[in-house]
Amino acid sequence: MNELQGKVALVTGAASGIGRAIASAYAQAGARVVVADIAAEGAAEAAAAIGHGALGIAMDVTDEAQVDDGFARTRRELGPVDILVSNAGVQIISPLVDLPFADWKRMLAIHMDGAFLTSRAAMRQMVESGRGGSVILMGSAHSHVASKFKAPYVAAKHGLLGLARVIAKEGAPDGIRSNVICPGFVRTPLVEKQIPEQARELGISEDDVIRNVMLRDTVDGEFTTLEDIADAALFLAGFRSNALTGQSLVVTHGWHMQ
Repeated sequence: MNELQGKVALVTGAASGIGRAIASAYAQAGARVVVADIAAEGAAEAAAAIGHGALGIAMDVTDEAQVDDGFARTRRELGPVDILVSNAGVQIISPLVDLPFADWKRMLAIHMDGAFLTSRAAMRQMVESGRGGSVILMGSAHSHVASKFKAPYVAAKHGLLGLARVIAKEGAPDGIRSNVICPGFVRTPLVEKQIPEQARELGISEDDVIRNVMLRDTVDGEFTTLEDIADAALFLAGFRSNALTGQSLVVTHGWHMQ
């Protein structure tokens, strides 16, 4: 991955889980990494653990000022952003008829508003630098399929496909590519939290949630791993041309096949 040597990569939601795995992989590939997370201490701790000069910054991706300030700090300290991974996200499990409107708005703000604000900030720097870059949005298998009790999550993840395609078209003249990674179930704290929640809603055991809900349609009954997603993010960030833009890369152990 020599294409990442010296590049500046900002990853949101990177204090733990998928974001941290991607940030670590980028740092090991020679990128100068910014670990952005709503938890300031978590971002600093993750950056220290990743090493390679990684920078930890606090960023609430739903706050326009915080996003713009975080990108401005990145440019001052490391240079303009070459790679954005918009990964910050949460999950709320609820039947649609019981879902509070506040929860709906919170989910869309984090997933959709956050992707818009960080993509806009990254694109501005990519255009100004004249180097182009790669915008990677973290979708989900739920960017293509639906599941019960996840209305705002499914809606938001579907929306990221449309956003990425617009970025791909608008960014192409400036060498900016945009793609979506669509993981299956990765056993992060976010997914661990869903297991008992879905067991309660469906009236089944937690083992049944894992075997017969989460992994039922995979080809091997295996969770997608952090390494699987980090490898996909390395591939997309280092791709050399606009031949691969406006696409979604589904990483699900065959759960969803395009």
